[in-house]
Amino acid sequence: MNLFIGEFIGTMLLIILGSGVVANVLLNKTKGQNSGLLVIAFGWAVAVFVGVYASANLKGEGHLNPAVTIALAYLGKFDWANVGIYILAQLAGAFTGAVITWLAYRQHFQQTADGSLKLAVFCTGPAIRSTPNNIITEIIGTFVLMLGALLIIKGDYKLGALDALPVSLLVLGIGVSLGGPTGYAINPARDLGPRIAHFLLPIPQKRDSDWSYAWIPVVAPIIGALLAAMVFKYFLS
Repeated sequence: MNLFIGEFIGTMLLIILGSGVVANVLLNKTKGQNSGLLVIAFGWAVAVFVGVYASANLKGEGHLNPAVTIALAYLGKFDWANVGIYILAQLAGAFTGAVITWLAYRQHFQQTADGSLKLAVFCTGPAIRSTPNNIITEIIGTFVLMLGALLIIKGDYKLGALDALPVSLLVLGIGVSLGGPTGYAINPARDLGPRIAHFLLPIPQKRDSDWSYAWIPVVAPIIGALLAAMVFKYFLS
């Protein structure tokens, strides 16, 4: 249970603050409407800081991301037996965080007619739809996240409280540098859990949940994280 709680709470807070800043920027009649990409990227960075810090203080590993969990298991720094429970906790936390975000912004969802903006609060989508290029972008973004995180945490292989700030700054950098093409999911749970919430919630005038794209922010981040783990293992460790 302790393994589950830390990842669940950390990922839930990640999504409340991350999806919350997207809702604040995109939905109608909010205080932050149209404040732009920099606000979104900064909000997600704060979300990562809070999520990692909270998870670490609850004796979790602070992964908040199935791609990170799988890559660390590949490196032999996380027990494969615990991978399933961690991914379940991350997905459950992301789903719960998305539902809470919807509750906070429920009136603004009602005031927003554009179904694509409503979907963007929950999950990512490409600016230009191109499967090969969208995959490459997500691989690169997650490669940078994973390799950067591995170099930040050095030999400890745990995202502890002291690592929360530099990792959050890394995510900020990825957002402003690589977030343009796909919205930088770089985390399967961050995208899939809220996408399922969008599908299930009674959101007025919502569009489809774009399931034809949904596999890309799940598969590509795992590939990117594993590639980073390989580079770290064979060239940098």
